[in-house]
Amino acid sequence: GRHEVRPWTTATKQSLCLMWQKVKVQLMLSMSFLVAVFWYCRRLYSFLAQLLKRWSNYLQRKLIRNLSVLPEVDLLGYSAREWKGETKQAKHMREAYEGLFWSCHIKYLRQVRRDNYCVLRAVLFQIFSQGIPFPSWMKERDILKLPEKLLYSQGCNWIQQYSFGPERYTGPNAFGKLRKCMETLKTNWTEISATKDNEERGNMCNTLFSDETKEHKLYEAIKFIMLYEVVEAYEQIKNGEEPIHNLFSLLFARDSSSDPLSFMMNHLNSIGDSVCLDQVELFLLGYLLEVKIRVYRLHRFNTEEFQVNYPDEYRREWNEISLLTEDDRYYNIPLFRT
Repeated sequence: GRHEVRPWTTATKQSLCLMWQKVKVQLMLSMSFLVAVFWYCRRLYSFLAQLLKRWSNYLQRKLIRNLSVLPEVDLLGYSAREWKGETKQAKHMREAYEGLFWSCHIKYLRQVRRDNYCVLRAVLFQIFSQGIPFPSWMKERDILKLPEKLLYSQGCNWIQQYSFGPERYTGPNAFGKLRKCMETLKTNWTEISATKDNEERGNMCNTLFSDETKEHKLYEAIKFIMLYEVVEAYEQIKNGEEPIHNLFSLLFARDSSSDPLSFMMNHLNSIGDSVCLDQVELFLLGYLLEVKIRVYRLHRFNTEEFQVNYPDEYRREWNEISLLTEDDRYYNIPLFRT
């Protein structure tokens, strides 16, 4: 029979078509695979992003809920929310807040948890957040050795009756517990005051003041330092020397704190449990920490007792911190803006 001879171009074209069919199938399979991988990765990314967002929100809510010093809020907005109505007291408080806003340039405040550590918390938070260093006397002495010195060198065995705020802890282990409190204070104060970046220092403070266990150790350490200085002043007076500061004469003049033991039993042991610091202890606190504590007492607005400094005698180089109170019991932190 006759054989039909195909042109070489036709054969080439058919070969190319066959190759393209095979390549096209492979390309379609590869593209389908890439689309599936892309879709899966996108879903995975979306899932992980959503999970991270939820976790972040959870941690943020938990942190804010546990924070004992809340983020700043508008001063006048806070006043309007807290003091509604037309009673005489509500009007007086709103007027006092407006006076702070316009005359003292206080535009915001940070609310402090209302418990019986309130004033210690408000003072220490500002010292740490401002990066204020140790008082000069603490730089010269190792505060970790103060419990040992009081117990063994000065023979104050009665510190076994020391009570740790709401724990009401007393007994032979008081010395070891006090030592841990002093270590917590020294470690955190050293670390935070050495941090120069304001934002980083603020984050460190937020972390510290959301840990209730560490917080309480800080406050108990400050309480013990107050007791130690009272013992030192009492020994000086017994030896016929003048007290370092006239506030100690005022403190020992009270029937309830005529000596260090009664001061501890009747005052210090209750702080953090059933009472806050009173004005004499505020004088002592400012003196020991070498800070001028300026308190705005809103219930005394338009009187000479509206602004009070603790202590009233202070050195020029001391740092200043401010407190705001409506009742001399609970305190918030005022924030200044020019």
